Amino acid sequence: MHPRNAKISRPAGEPGLQLATRGDREIVLTRVFHAPRSRVFSAMTTPELLKCWLLGPPGWIMVVCDITLQVGGSFRHVWRNADGAEMGMHGTYREIVLGERIVNTQSFDFGCEPQSGEQLTTTVLSEELGRTTLVCTIVYPTWAAREATIASGMERGVTASYDRLARLLSSAPQQ
Repeated sequence: MHPRNAKISRPAGEPGLQLATRGDREIVLTRVFHAPRSRVFSAMTTPELLKCWLLGPPGWIMVVCDITLQVGGSFRHVWRNADGAEMGMHGTYREIVLGERIVNTQSFDFGCEPQSGEQLTTTVLSEELGRTTLVCTIVYPTWAAREATIASGMERGVTASYDRLARLLSSAPQQ
């Protein structure tokens, strides 16, 4: 179990992501990218780019990436691993400030207890000197859902995805 406001140490060799818990139901993810926030925002909201980096741990591909980027719009992502197993996630956008902030719901399709239920995710991007800090706060419906998510290896999958995003941003031409 993780006490309130505890910082969870990162695995060796996976620098960059900071994952902390806050209160009984929140996870806060923080990562700095060496790119302007407009590029980070674009990579987070463009299906063709999401399919390049939002893959979780090695061995998964994104087979569905549907986005209607507007307040009230929805998204749906489906991933498949080499064994053919699939995992899906969907949600609705509640707030969008282009280039700066996204608030959305998200639910995973596998529906297993105690990880089932809708989460509220707030992603904020801030830029200083060409470096963008991403802070993603996820509020889970229960303490048990948050703890099950942590125990599932979420940190490993997010780290792998954000590392891919960092490589994608470093290989893209400067705007």
